[in-house]
Amino acid sequence: MSVIDPLAVFKALGDDTRFAIYKELGRSPAPLSATDLAERLALHPNTVRPHLDRMREAGLVEVEPMHRGTVGRPQLRYSLAPGAPGLGLDPPAHTLLAGLLAALTEQLGGDGLDAANLGRRWGAEARGRRQSGRGCLAALVAELDRLGFDPVETELGGGNRESRRVRVDFLHCPFRELAEAYPELVCHLHRGIVDGLIGKGGRAGQPAGIVEDFRTLIDRDPCNVTMTVGYAENGS
Repeated sequence: MSVIDPLAVFKALGDDTRFAIYKELGRSPAPLSATDLAERLALHPNTVRPHLDRMREAGLVEVEPMHRGTVGRPQLRYSLAPGAPGLGLDPPAHTLLAGLLAALTEQLGGDGLDAANLGRRWGAEARGRRQSGRGCLAALVAELDRLGFDPVETELGGGNRESRRVRVDFLHCPFRELAEAYPELVCHLHRGIVDGLIGKGGRAGQPAGIVEDFRTLIDRDPCNVTMTVGYAENGS
């Protein structure tokens, strides 16, 4: 997955019409055509199309052809690209649901170990589905960027000819509100996700990377992970 340049986002959405189009795409459960968007915004389709092209160039929008079984060009349908910022478009119900599920987990006796194990399984599955063929560091950064953590790599000393030490800072925590309310569950879930993403894919069944230290919001802001990565597995 390509990383979306924040400056390109600001430029692309600095126009009121493009921002309105972006919001419509974010609210829609299905891809929309230029005609669909034009009708919703009381615009002409020829006005909408250049704006869609501009957002596509910025990596914010994906397009897919819809063949209608008739002669002529297929209709193009647009949707937000993976990793495109939500800009507050996610329904409030999602935040409410996440909070209620965290509360229910605590009431049922779930703890940090349970959360870490669940996150580890999810991370390993995500690595297999979306990050196959990448080294563990590249897989970690790509997936957590997709989730909205804004990961930034920093090279550390102390490596050797076969491995290097890297710290990945998470400049934004999309779970922050829940993490502050349920730190034991949410931060262990995040740790498990990190373990699952880097702990699979090494040679002869060995881990592709080793977590040395994981700092949560309680320990440090921003939270981060320090890891040792084999040069052959780093994916960069």
